[in-house]
Amino acid sequence: MSITLTPAAHARVSQFVSRQPGALGLRFGVKRTGCSGWGYVTEMVTQAGNDDTVFEQDGVRVYVDAASLPLVDGTAIDFAKQGLGEVFVFDNPNAKAECGCGESFTTDAEKA
Repeated sequence: MSITLTPAAHARVSQFVSRQPGALGLRFGVKRTGCSGWGYVTEMVTQAGNDDTVFEQDGVRVYVDAASLPLVDGTAIDFAKQGLGEVFVFDNPNAKAECGCGESFTTDAEKA
């Protein structure tokens, strides 16, 4: 099981953590939303959950809850400019389809 950060994402998360007192790392997971079913959630972690799996890459920690882990396992997180803004971009091998607006995804298990 793994979650990886590109150099751009690593730098951005490291910057976020250093600017927020008490931050431990990045929470990465999913919630039910959108047209296809699952939307990504990212936020700073100030307290680890009992069911979190923690992935550490060069001193930066990514926390994933047990319910989200099967849906995001193997994801590479990037940070990129899109238009006038900057966003996290997810390369998730478990996502088999996305909605037209790109806000949510589904997996093969859900399509069955």
